[in-house]
Amino acid sequence: MEVNERILGIVKEKGPLLPVQVAKEINDNILMTSARLSELLTSKYIKISNLKVGGSPLYYFPGQENKLQNFVDNLNGMERKAYGLLLQNKVLRDYTQEPAIRVALRQIKDFTVPLQVNYKNTIEIFWKWYLTNNKEAESLINNILSKKENIIPAKTQPLKEEATTKKILDKPKEESDKEPNIESKKDTIKRPVKTADKSLFLKNTYDFFDKNRINIELTKEIKKNIEVDFIVKLQTQIGNVRYFCKTKNKKKINEGDLSSALLNAQSKGLPLLFLTIGKLSKKSKEKLNTDFRNIVYREI
Repeated sequence: MEVNERILGIVKEKGPLLPVQVAKEINDNILMTSARLSELLTSKYIKISNLKVGGSPLYYFPGQENKLQNFVDNLNGMERKAYGLLLQNKVLRDYTQEPAIRVALRQIKDFTVPLQVNYKNTIEIFWKWYLTNNKEAESLINNILSKKENIIPAKTQPLKEEATTKKILDKPKEESDKEPNIESKKDTIKRPVKTADKSLFLKNTYDFFDKNRINIELTKEIKKNIEVDFIVKLQTQIGNVRYFCKTKNKKKINEGDLSSALLNAQSKGLPLLFLTIGKLSKKSKEKLNTDFRNIVYREI
């Protein structure tokens, strides 16, 4: 217990800290130090960051949240952009943001607080800068929605992570942000028997699945002969891996196409497989190695 008390003192004085820094301070190995930090975290004496520095989280003492801003350089490009927008505006309306920003806001959990707002009998998601108090947030949200109409905040408090992905308000005119209603493949698309110009991408899609030992679990046709969503299982040596698969019959794939598909995949807690018979735009190709590096992209 004496060692744990030393660690608490060190974190309180110098936090946020990496496990390796704490280990050096107490002159112990990293394995034992990590175990002690986990014990203190479980007992809620200290906190842990979602942000990673060299693959490791930061441990900090309650009240040191503002110091996490010193590690913003460890966010990726789109995450830093979302961070900057929220820092500047203090409150952001979720559905008005571009898809990539909406994804990033869900990833920078150290700096965002999701809020449920009841507006005209509809629940909307807003994002609050983590150091902004609730009273200021309510005022800013009222200004965003309407200067004449008073809104009713639905308990201005953080949502559970599951709620932030399942209760996003989808606007009718924003087709790219709609959650696909994925149904059984028996009720939707049938495997094409012959190749037609408009359905060439479907044939290529099924050929790709066959070639790579990918099994279709669920399908949903979004736009006939243009866009289809799948839930698939990829057979690997270590077992089956499930993917959300977006297929698009489009000549040029842009950043919005990738962002929207990634948002859909993340809302389901699945990695994204993006298939197309088209080509990536120059900007999208660059972002595939940075902001969208977790997307498995294939031209078929």
